[in-house]
Amino acid sequence: MRDSSYKVQEEGLIRSDISEYLKRHEDKDLLRILTCGSVDDGKSTLIGRLLYDSHMIYEDQLKKVTEDSKIYGTTDADFDPALLTDGLKAEREQGITIDVAYRYFSTDKRKFIIADCPGHEQYTRNMATGASTSNLATILIDARYGVITQTKRHSFICSLLGIKHVVVAVNKMDLVDWSESTFEQIKNDYNAFVSRLNFSDIHFIPLSALKGDNVVEHGNNLIWYDGPTFLHHLENVNISTDRNLIDMRFPVQYVSRPNPDFRGFSGTLASGVARVGDVVASLPSRQQSKIKSLYGPDGEVPEAFAPQSVTITLEDEIDVSRGNMIVPVNNIPHIGNEFEAMVVWMHDSPAQAGKSYLVKHTSNMIPGVLSEIRYTVDINTMQRSKSIEEKVPIDSLKLNEIGRCHMTLHRPIAFDPYDRNRTTGAFIIIDRLSNATVGAGMIVDRIASKPDHKKAPVSQNIVRSDSLVSAEDRQKLLSQKSITIWLTGLSGSGKSTIALQLEKDLLEQGHLCYILDGDNVRHGLNRDLGFSMEDRKENIRRIAEVAALMNDAGVIVITSFISPYISDRTAARSVIGDERFIEVFVDTPIEICEHRDPKGLYKKARAGEIQQFTGISAPYEAPQAPELTLCTEELVPPVAAQIISDCLKKRSIIC
Repeated sequence: MRDSSYKVQEEGLIRSDISEYLKRHEDKDLLRILTCGSVDDGKSTLIGRLLYDSHMIYEDQLKKVTEDSKIYGTTDADFDPALLTDGLKAEREQGITIDVAYRYFSTDKRKFIIADCPGHEQYTRNMATGASTSNLATILIDARYGVITQTKRHSFICSLLGIKHVVVAVNKMDLVDWSESTFEQIKNDYNAFVSRLNFSDIHFIPLSALKGDNVVEHGNNLIWYDGPTFLHHLENVNISTDRNLIDMRFPVQYVSRPNPDFRGFSGTLASGVARVGDVVASLPSRQQSKIKSLYGPDGEVPEAFAPQSVTITLEDEIDVSRGNMIVPVNNIPHIGNEFEAMVVWMHDSPAQAGKSYLVKHTSNMIPGVLSEIRYTVDINTMQRSKSIEEKVPIDSLKLNEIGRCHMTLHRPIAFDPYDRNRTTGAFIIIDRLSNATVGAGMIVDRIASKPDHKKAPVSQNIVRSDSLVSAEDRQKLLSQKSITIWLTGLSGSGKSTIALQLEKDLLEQGHLCYILDGDNVRHGLNRDLGFSMEDRKENIRRIAEVAALMNDAGVIVITSFISPYISDRTAARSVIGDERFIEVFVDTPIEICEHRDPKGLYKKARAGEIQQFTGISAPYEAPQAPELTLCTEELVPPVAAQIISDCLKKRSIIC
């Protein structure tokens, strides 16, 4: 058992100085935890054991649970920890969790809110609800069965909903004789699966929720494990860097007019920091002003940060109302009425493509249309539906299904990708007749990924002319097949350096190739384009068309573009042809790129001199399944170029 001196100190402080007690708890960090896993993996038991062993249960509550354990208990003991969270009668009768149960407790280091989520497949929507606000996910695995389908399902949803920290709790170690080899096998199996997900921090802890080993105290049965206990890890996991303090976003919830001389805008900071004197804009009107004052719960403050609730006053009388968003003028989110999102459908009535719904985004409620369901995801295998390749339209999205959808709203909103901002990148879908919440969405892209080349050309009375020279003739002449090598990555990742080295190597081997470089094409072909979202999209479209023409001529094309959006790269692949497109992800951490900063762009972006700079004030969407990934933190350019060259030989592009 954990030492109870902390609890005694707290009780003494309550009696002697209640104000100091409240202040001490107010200043503690809050960690929101999600527990998920398959049915009967021990989620509720783990939470109950955590509360019991950390002395966070009231005496009357403990007495009630002890009594109920004799009626509903599943452990053949006088005390069943699971009954501390399974509060519904149906849950106790069946010994399962049906709805999300929230429990609050506190230690001397941190405050916690735990969401106990159901494990059944039909309650996936309940699990998604609990995950939407969590900082950390606890994935329970029954040591007897290892990584199963439901483990993968819940891990995928946690990744989709932006949870970065994961604790894999391998439970019921007592039922496998506390076997270290079993634990290591489960660890290897899970790591092999999770490599495709977007987790940044994974810890594995073997434990027995029923016996208490490694929950609060280590116990005597897992002496081969030298890591932290479950509670120790929860108390010390670092979540301070998870908050987005770069992009200030303030959705206005209420216009405060207590008297004729005061006009303030109240709401909760979704991200970033707001300071008196900041130059801001109201979206979507883009009218500008300066922050005159900031008011928190205790009065006027010089600055505020997410997720504080504040009231902002401005120096100028510009038009700001509920549903608008106040943002810095040099860091503006996307503004538009179309976007693509991953949607979790949460209602028995299926989603219908083309049907009108209400969309609630921050403090906005806007009519909109679910224009298209592009594909669905099998969350058991993480595979997309085949409808994209087979050109078969998807008309509906069933209960608990997840799909990528194109949404069209009746008026523009300001939004960010969900992986950058979980508040301004999320929305819910409401049925217009029943007023029921039917879906939840995470924005992944600013506009629908519909390649422009599919649209009919503006010019009329034009026809394509065929050449008298075949592709085979050109390949025979050049002793090579045509291909486009599409290098993508952050500025400073090394794309251009690798491209130059690869071009030199290929020419020395006697192969005709040419580089299309991001800066070079903007001096001529794309000199009329800026760096807005629309111009970036057009920039990539033109490059893809040029690359396709050069491929038709038999040339090996090497492109070096940041090309930050998945949709644009997908469109480029569609223009060039999948069989002639090799996507190479030059994967370099932004810290390394910023340290290199060969053009001084990161420094300017940090100073606010460059707007919508990828990685700083604009997102970069990493490739999901590139043909090659080059980690230039470790690879030197000649080696990276050789890897690409070897890939071309393996594909019989060159000899």
